[in-house]
Amino acid sequence: MQISRLFEIIYILLHKKKVSATELAGQLGVSRRTICRDVDTLSLAGIPVYSEKGRGGGISLLPNFVLDKTVLSEQEQNEILAALHGLSHVKAGETVNVLNKLSNIFNKTALNWLEVDFSDWNHSSDFNNFKTAILERRIVEFDYYNSYGDKTFRRVEPVQLLFKYKSWYLKAFCLIKQGSRMYKLTRVNNLAVTDEKFAVRDLHSSEQNNDVQTTHDRRMDITVKLRIAPEMAYRVFDDFDVNLDKKQPDGSYIVTRTYPEDNWVYSYVLSFGEHVQVLEPIHLREIIASKIKKMSENYF
Repeated sequence: MQISRLFEIIYILLHKKKVSATELAGQLGVSRRTICRDVDTLSLAGIPVYSEKGRGGGISLLPNFVLDKTVLSEQEQNEILAALHGLSHVKAGETVNVLNKLSNIFNKTALNWLEVDFSDWNHSSDFNNFKTAILERRIVEFDYYNSYGDKTFRRVEPVQLLFKYKSWYLKAFCLIKQGSRMYKLTRVNNLAVTDEKFAVRDLHSSEQNNDVQTTHDRRMDITVKLRIAPEMAYRVFDDFDVNLDKKQPDGSYIVTRTYPEDNWVYSYVLSFGEHVQVLEPIHLREIIASKIKKMSENYF
């Protein structure tokens, strides 16, 4: 990450009078040419950094230079440190480095205001491997299980990780289907980050040209109306916007939501057990009744 490296260069120069580009390159693990570009970037940003050629030369800051902390107010400094601390829980090592350097520059200790754990109780995700592949623009390969349990091989250019309703998803360009796709991380297996690099692709244009469907497949949406018993009130609060739901005199709730119709919807309704009644649509009532009958046959 360039921003982290730029802060590190300033941090090194603040503690050393002069350092060579070769020494900086070795310390930061980049090429000498990259250091020269970074010095130009810092100079354009108004940082008084300059370089001298020849024996005894090197890169240094103008004497008496200090990083102007007064540009940022006390509150702004705290907001920056707090935001970086939150990002550090994504296990982004570069963010931790920037956080430590800014904490020293501001002479502050970042408050441990947030704790985030993206793993669940019994599933090991490939979150960090995907993060690395996205940042380094490396093609990944994996087996993927769709909502029906069918396994297919995927070879994709990963673009973005996103969190949507309790789950992590990967947005990527599928090299097999030649289109943009969305993959649920918990359905990924046998992930391999390859050494093959890819160029930035205009996914919006790709979606328009290829009439892309996501891996969830486009299914008919249905509006589901449920009566949920008082015993499941906590599920209503967790899963629905309770302000839009009508509580009944007997303590039950009437909730109405629109979902794509697939096995997930059937399983979701059944997850309420005997505490739910499907009011609408009629065909969903019949499907749930049929599934309950088949379930009971497993026990009698």
